[in-house]
Amino acid sequence: MTETFYLSRYESPLGTYVIGSSSRGLVCVENESHMPSMMARWRREGIETKDAAGQNDGVIAELEVYFTGALHDFTIPLDLRGTDFQRKVWELLLAIPYGHTRSYGQIASALGRPKASRAVGQAIGTNPVAIIVPCHRVIGVSGGLVGYGGGLHRKQALLELEARNLGEG
Repeated sequence: MTETFYLSRYESPLGTYVIGSSSRGLVCVENESHMPSMMARWRREGIETKDAAGQNDGVIAELEVYFTGALHDFTIPLDLRGTDFQRKVWELLLAIPYGHTRSYGQIASALGRPKASRAVGQAIGTNPVAIIVPCHRVIGVSGGLVGYGGGLHRKQALLELEARNLGEG
């Protein structure tokens, strides 16, 4: 049986994202420029894509409120697909509080693998659910902004948004 992902375009303050969901939950919030490779992978895996026809309205509504600074915790069900290691890393990202950051080393230590910072970085780099699985909250050990698939300007903008609205919500 063919699986179907339902896609919507979302015009955010940081550019156009494509939102994809399955029957189980959100599978991607991805910068539009990254979608060709994701679509190719889905085709290879036998996944069909269709226009969401309203199916992603809840995700879009939460993103809209997030970008006003009023939403600190997303409630959308997720359908995270990756290796066991990737999913463990993404779960740790979900535990980073709004407006706070962690280093790659801190994530590796939380996994019980303190020398796995590079592997953690690779797993974070494959996060298909930008913003909602907050990979933007992971920074270099020195506190600098490093490695963000959507571009460091977006990472900085997200961190600034959260810093401005930390006491609200």
